[in-house]
Amino acid sequence: MLEHYYAVIMAGGGGTRLWPLSRQSNPKQMLQLSGERSLFQTAVDRLEGVFPPQRIFIVTVADQAARLQEQCPEIPAQNYLLEPMPRGTASVVGMAALALRAMDPQATMAVLTADHFIENIAGFRSLLQAGYELAQEGYLVTLGIQPTYPATGYGYIQRGESIGEYQGNGAFRVLRFKEKPDEAVAQQMLDQGDHDWNSGMFMWTVERIWNEIHTLMPELAAKLDEIAADWGTDLQDQVLQSVWPTIKPETVDYGIMEKADRVAVLSASGLGWNDVGSWESLFDVLTPDENGNIVLGANHVGLETTHSLVCANQSDRLIVTIGARDLIIVDTGDALMVCPRDDSQKVRQMVNLLKQMGRHEYL
Repeated sequence: MLEHYYAVIMAGGGGTRLWPLSRQSNPKQMLQLSGERSLFQTAVDRLEGVFPPQRIFIVTVADQAARLQEQCPEIPAQNYLLEPMPRGTASVVGMAALALRAMDPQATMAVLTADHFIENIAGFRSLLQAGYELAQEGYLVTLGIQPTYPATGYGYIQRGESIGEYQGNGAFRVLRFKEKPDEAVAQQMLDQGDHDWNSGMFMWTVERIWNEIHTLMPELAAKLDEIAADWGTDLQDQVLQSVWPTIKPETVDYGIMEKADRVAVLSASGLGWNDVGSWESLFDVLTPDENGNIVLGANHVGLETTHSLVCANQSDRLIVTIGARDLIIVDTGDALMVCPRDDSQKVRQMVNLLKQMGRHEYL
């Protein structure tokens, strides 16, 4: 196992895109969408052999920590870093860097996700080792996913000159980051062949990212310095509760990666990666039956039903479909959602509408 190397799993999201199954009290990373392990548990499982449990840290919010600990009790309780409230991935990285820096100034960290699907585990572990090696050379490393279609829901990374091969994986200098494009621009980047999807996973030394935060995000750095002054003391929680709400939400991509020098991308092909960003995406990671249907936890009887997803969290309620084609049907007892597969990206809009309507009991 690599020396001074730590995994930081970001696990504080609400997972609004898989509503109504995913709620604030039961976010996406806690769901069992494939087999008997949740997305969070599988995220921890695939680190085996690279990070021992004592070198895995979880950044989450307080009301999710207990359930995450139940799912992965092998991770020490003190390795859960609790945000008083979500403030974007830049602050998540800052808190993790602060904690690791206090514990091990030589630390290198891999910033990973709790709610993605990765099929090629061996390939992923190889990339984690490659990212460690690149980070030792002073790079901020991002993991790029080989695009398979002109996606408009992902950010893109344009590769520049080759840096070399690390653990058999190609590494390239990053020319630029491109936020979610329209379909025409996405197709153009796909045709160029020099763009990757931005996975939202990173590797760097703690010292390098700490310095970059202080250079490129001085307001965030000032808040982190204030928290760091009392970190590990009796005042830690009090100061954190006081300072954290004043942090301006920002992503690490925009705050750091798009502006920093010496940024590298490890280009991952054949990883079988999916961010499970919509109900529709489950058709890419799960195997449909002979009629093209996916049934999750539901007591379902279908007649002339094809290419549809039926999901329920209670099996004592019969769901019958007749002539359903290309539909998403999710029943959670207190909420029923029916939508065309093509509109599954609009679930987040519905969650926002329910917020505006004050229907918080369903969120």
